[in-house]
Amino acid sequence: MKNANKKDLIHERVEYRTMRDLVETVGEKYGEKPSFTYRVNPRDKEPTKKSYTEFREDVRALATELLSRGLGGKHIAVIGKHSYPWVLCYFAVLSCGSVLVPLDRDWAAEDLATTAVKAEAELLIVDPDIKDKAEVISNALSGVPYVTLAVGEGAAEGSLDELISAGKEKLAAGDRAYFEREIDPDVLSLLVFTSGTTGKGKGVMLSQTAILKDLAYVIPYIDFGQKTVNVLPPHHTYGSSVTLLGHASLGIEIYISGGIRYILKELEGEKPGHLILVPLYLETFYRRIKQNIKSQGKEKLVERMIKISNFLHKLGIDLRRKFFGQILAAFGGELKLIICGGAPINFEMLTFFESIGIRVLNGYGITECAPIVAVNHSRRVAPGSVGYPLEIDEVKIDDPNEDGEGEILVKGANVMLGYFKDEEATRDAMTEDGFFRTGDYGKFGSDGALYITGRKKNLIILSNGKNVYPEEIESEFVTVPGLLDIIVYEGKSRRGSDYDAIVAEIFPDYDLLEKMGVTDAQAYFQKYIDEFNTTCVAYKKIGVLKVRTEDFPKNTLRKIMRFKLDMSID
Repeated sequence: MKNANKKDLIHERVEYRTMRDLVETVGEKYGEKPSFTYRVNPRDKEPTKKSYTEFREDVRALATELLSRGLGGKHIAVIGKHSYPWVLCYFAVLSCGSVLVPLDRDWAAEDLATTAVKAEAELLIVDPDIKDKAEVISNALSGVPYVTLAVGEGAAEGSLDELISAGKEKLAAGDRAYFEREIDPDVLSLLVFTSGTTGKGKGVMLSQTAILKDLAYVIPYIDFGQKTVNVLPPHHTYGSSVTLLGHASLGIEIYISGGIRYILKELEGEKPGHLILVPLYLETFYRRIKQNIKSQGKEKLVERMIKISNFLHKLGIDLRRKFFGQILAAFGGELKLIICGGAPINFEMLTFFESIGIRVLNGYGITECAPIVAVNHSRRVAPGSVGYPLEIDEVKIDDPNEDGEGEILVKGANVMLGYFKDEEATRDAMTEDGFFRTGDYGKFGSDGALYITGRKKNLIILSNGKNVYPEEIESEFVTVPGLLDIIVYEGKSRRGSDYDAIVAEIFPDYDLLEKMGVTDAQAYFQKYIDEFNTTCVAYKKIGVLKVRTEDFPKNTLRKIMRFKLDMSID
C-alpha cells in the first residue's frame, strides 16, 4: 500500500548505500555542530560535547584498528548501556563491514554466554562494570578476548580508548584500510536477538540496506527539532536506528541520558525539541502532569484553558505554548514533538498532549523490519492509528474478518534476511510469496492508515468464537489515577473446570494511592472495572481483578513479559 504525499514532505530524502557513507557525509556536512553530548558522571555540571567532525574521526580510528586486528567481516558483540563508546562501536563495526551483535547487559551471564556462542562472536566489547559477565562469556567462547567500553581519562589497558588511539596512529601513518574496504550492503550486518515478551528470542539478520532504507523513508515526513534526549536502550533497533542513524543523518544533537532516574532533570536542562519514546514514558509523564494539576487544585482551570486554546487553534490562533508554559517548562520548554512506538497509545493521552502543544506521532515497527513499518507524519496524522506504511513496503492484511482485521504482512527492502541459523523459524515467518508475518493484528482505515488491534499471541478467542484483543481493553485503563501497569488475559482454572474469565491484573502506584487516601486498592480499582463493564460489549467484560504487590517482570524496553505471569484464577 502506497501513501506517498508530497505535501507531507519536510526534509529531502537522502539514501546512503553503506554506514560508512553516512558517517563520512555527516562528518563533512555538519562539521563542528555537536553530534553526541553526554555526562561521564550524570552529576557533572557540564556535559562533554563531540562535534560531527570528532565523531567521524573516532569512528574512522576504531574501524581502522578493528580491521588491523583481522576483525573485518567478523561478529562483534557489544554489551552495554547507551553511551558514547557504545555509539562508536555501532558505527565503526558496521562501517568496516563487520557484524554487530548488540546484547542486553541486564541478561544473566549464562544467557549472554549462550547467545554470544550462538552468534559466533569473535570479540566482546562490554561495560567496565560487568567484567564478571565478560569473563563468563569469554570462557564460553573458548577465550575470545574482550575490551571494555571505556574512553577518556581513567580508561585502563584493554579499553576501547586503547583501540581508538592505536587506530589514530595508523591513520596518521597512512593506513587506508577503512576507506578502501569493500562493503556489501545486502549481507548480514546487524544481528539482533529479540528479548521478546513471550520467551527467548531469535537472532534477526538485518542488512545495511534494510536499516538505511528504512530510515530514509521515515525521516522526510518528521519535523524533528535540533536536539533530542535519548532514553531508550541501544541494543534494540528502535533505540539504535531511529535515535542514532535518523538523527545523525540530519545533524541533530543527541544528548545521551544518564538513566531514567535523571531524565526529568535532563529534560529541563537540555531543552530537547523532540523525543523518541515508548508508551511507558508517555504514560508516566501524563500521570505526573495530571497529578501535579490536581495537587494544585487547577483541574477545572486547565480544562477551561484547553477548551479555549483548542477553539482558538481551530481559528488559526495558537496560544498553547503561552497558556501551558508552566507544564511545558518541565520538559525544557522547547518540546514540540514525541515519536512513540512499541504499543498502542490511549487516545485521551494523545489528545491531551496535542492540546498543550506537544504532537505525539504514533508508529509501528518490529525488529524483523529494521524496525519501522508505518508512522504518522508531522503534517498528516490519523488519530488512533500507527500511521502510514512506508513507500518501500507492501503491507497487507491476511485473511481479514468481517471488520477487515487480520494478521499484518510486510514485504519490502527493510525486511530481515531471516533468522540466524534457524531455517525452520524463517520459513514459518514468511509466506510463499515473500511476505513477513508480523504476528500483529490490524486493519486499514479508509484514510490508508494502519490501525493495530493487538498481538496474535495475546489474542483471546472465546468459546462463542468472539475475539478479544487485550491491548484494546488495557488502553482504556492506562489513565486511571494510581495505576502504573495493567495486563489483560484469559485466566485459566487450576482445577480444570470449565470456568475461564477475562482477567485484569494491575500493578498500582502505591505511593500515589496513599496520597489520594486510598486504603483498599482492590476496591478502588474494582470501581473502574465495574464502570468499564457497564459500557463495553458483553463478551469483553472483565470477570476477575488481580492487584499485584510487586511490579510486573519486564524486559529492557519496559514491556511486560507475559510468559512469566501466573494466569490462573483459583
